[in-house]
Amino acid sequence: MMESRWAYMIHLLAWSVPFIVLQLAFLVHHFRSRTWAVLRAVLPPALIVGTYLAVADHLAIRVGIWNFGEGKHLGVYVAGVPLEEILFFLLTSVMVSLGLTLFTVLLSRREARAP
Repeated sequence: MMESRWAYMIHLLAWSVPFIVLQLAFLVHHFRSRTWAVLRAVLPPALIVGTYLAVADHLAIRVGIWNFGEGKHLGVYVAGVPLEEILFFLLTSVMVSLGLTLFTVLLSRREARAP
């Protein structure tokens, strides 16, 4: 299966989705009733950064800096960028945003316990 056109998508989802689910579980546990408000604050910047990176990728592909081998992705392109590549940027940005949010939670807990 990893030699198929699904290789990139399978690999991407296999490492990112479990981690995002784990991050969301911790987020919900900590913020409880404020979870949606926190997500509304955290996700838009992540989506903006992910979109920015996808546009940069589009420009790099267009001028020939790099390309993607045929047969390793689904062959679905958005503005010349493989769908999996766009998802990579978006999912990675979401993981970073959620991670920073959870890091600040840990810091605030640590500071609250400090004398």
